[in-house]
Amino acid sequence: MRRALKRARDGVALDVTEAAVLLQARGDDLKDLAASAARVRNAGLEAAGRPGVITYSRKVFIPLTRLCRDRCHYCTFVTVPGKLRRAGHGMFLSPDEVLKIAREGAAMGCKEALFTLGDRPEDRWPEAREWLEAEGYDDTLAYVRAMAIRVLEETGLLPHLNPGVMTWTDLQRLKPVAPSMGMMLETTATRLWSDPGGPHHGSPDKEPAVRLRVLEDAGRSNVPFTTGILIGIGESYEERADSLFELRKTARAYHGIQEVIVQNFRAKPDTAMRGMPDAELEELAAAIAVARHILGPSARIQAPPNLVDAEYALLIGAGIDDWGGVSPLTPDHVNPERPWPHIDELAARTAESGFTLRERLTIYPEFIQRGEPWLDPRLLPHVRALADPETGLAREDALPVGLPWQEPDEGFTSSGRTDLHATIDTEGRTGDRRDDFDEVYGDWEALREAAAPGMVPSRIDADVRQALSQAADDPTKLTDDQALALLHADGPALDELCRIADALRRDVVGDDVTYIVTR
Repeated sequence: MRRALKRARDGVALDVTEAAVLLQARGDDLKDLAASAARVRNAGLEAAGRPGVITYSRKVFIPLTRLCRDRCHYCTFVTVPGKLRRAGHGMFLSPDEVLKIAREGAAMGCKEALFTLGDRPEDRWPEAREWLEAEGYDDTLAYVRAMAIRVLEETGLLPHLNPGVMTWTDLQRLKPVAPSMGMMLETTATRLWSDPGGPHHGSPDKEPAVRLRVLEDAGRSNVPFTTGILIGIGESYEERADSLFELRKTARAYHGIQEVIVQNFRAKPDTAMRGMPDAELEELAAAIAVARHILGPSARIQAPPNLVDAEYALLIGAGIDDWGGVSPLTPDHVNPERPWPHIDELAARTAESGFTLRERLTIYPEFIQRGEPWLDPRLLPHVRALADPETGLAREDALPVGLPWQEPDEGFTSSGRTDLHATIDTEGRTGDRRDDFDEVYGDWEALREAAAPGMVPSRIDADVRQALSQAADDPTKLTDDQALALLHADGPALDELCRIADALRRDVVGDDVTYIVTR
């Protein structure tokens, strides 16, 4: 723990083992870890041009359907057709029900319409398929798309879509109707999905490899994407750390993850996991702080404010910079027992920690400023109507108004260079690659490792490199900290350590290897 905390304080890149150790920080160790994470967060906010600002999105929650083909053992959102019928509900919200929620939210100043629903319920429930066919839709996502367009045109709210696992083709269908989408990774612990009794057993859409592919496809499709981890569902600290590193890998490769949620498990009655203890808030704070160190200053990290028992200062101190969506109208249908805090209260509690609460849109400012291909031209008028042109945050005095969803009058404009036919001959190539290489193709180092794993040279940390140098010069003068650093050597550093040790052995005793026979 001591060495890992020092490396976090010094801003040294952590590995999975160190991250797993830091996830267990409590008490004074947690305070130390959180302080360094907060410094990283503050540097990122400064670089983004909004120092001292914690954001949130004013939203309405539209539970388009509570049917799902999965069977997560902690979920109370999902139900069955019989219960819906007995309660007098349809298999899906009707268009009128969707628009009623959206219109009421728009009147209250909400700017986001969060569409939440189960994964492909028509694959499990004949009632869901019959409803869709009767209404003229091929599948659930076709209905999602249609309702998103109606919300845009009739209310002006910006849809954020959470329809679960999506294929590359699904993402192309939905991108023109929603400025952002999302899906929680939750965990990379495959055993929680594959082993009987695991929280995700029997849920085809919760296989970690499938969900990671969605994140990659969203990045390839230039979709601003929200994801995150769910802590306390039975994963180990090592698995929790691995989940964060997988998110970092995807974020670096495609630059498409706009926000990472770190959410704590809360047990609910009438579920298979009702007897499992809740994730403690110090455990949540440690996970947030480690996420901040792994994901870096430019990451936007959120903790849902209705799940933290008013411990706002603890989580702000651990490195969050966003509270996520908060609704003045609709409940959190996924955690119905946990009401949203009043926005004025959230602002006051945020101010107590020295930060200002500012409203954002469902698409983060960085992606608004990037424009195409991250923001579809058909959505540009809707976003511009609500965004502050200078900051990209929400114009808090703006009330959404429905606007036509259509191709822009000026048509699609190219975001690439159109002068190469002339300048390539007159000016020649001025670099080894185009200026926007990383924006177009993603982080080359991350992509190269994916294409040729093991071929990218590993970097040796400064403290290990210094210890190796001392070991080569005079190993008797190694300090305790240097010896501790060498105990964690791996990859090229371990190879070099072995080479030094082998040379020392050769100098001291030669190349003879002795043994003794015992009886």
